[in-house]
Amino acid sequence: MFASVPRKDQRAKGDRYLRGLMLDSRRKSLQAMAARLPDGNEQNLQQFVNQSTWDPVPVQRRICERMLPLIAPTAWVIDDVSVPKDGRMSVAVAPQYCGALGKRANCQVAVSVHAATDTASCPLQWRLSLPREYYAPASPSTHP
Repeated sequence: MFASVPRKDQRAKGDRYLRGLMLDSRRKSLQAMAARLPDGNEQNLQQFVNQSTWDPVPVQRRICERMLPLIAPTAWVIDDVSVPKDGRMSVAVAPQYCGALGKRANCQVAVSVHAATDTASCPLQWRLSLPREYYAPASPSTHP
């Protein structure tokens, strides 16, 4: 999947991260994945996710190329996932409707497109949904 990533160490960390995501477990935090992987290193996974610079487009393209023939989708599913957050230090966190809680709360919202059949599904594209305040100019009443 990560053949397009230029550095060998980043490709290795990407492969570990992908294996961690595919492990059978409900907890997909970096700490939990690192603990379950035989070659898991939380700091390496954290660096790959948060600090490595690489273009995700070729990786997403490769996922599509490999998975579409296997799944032979009968439907395209557009879905949103919300993640409740404390504070505002993560990107795109704002008070907004949080489906995970069923009410308005501080959270991130991601939107994805999946290829799907009755027996299989694969995310092919995903993005954080930016709250309005991220792209709309601040109103004059919010500044003293």
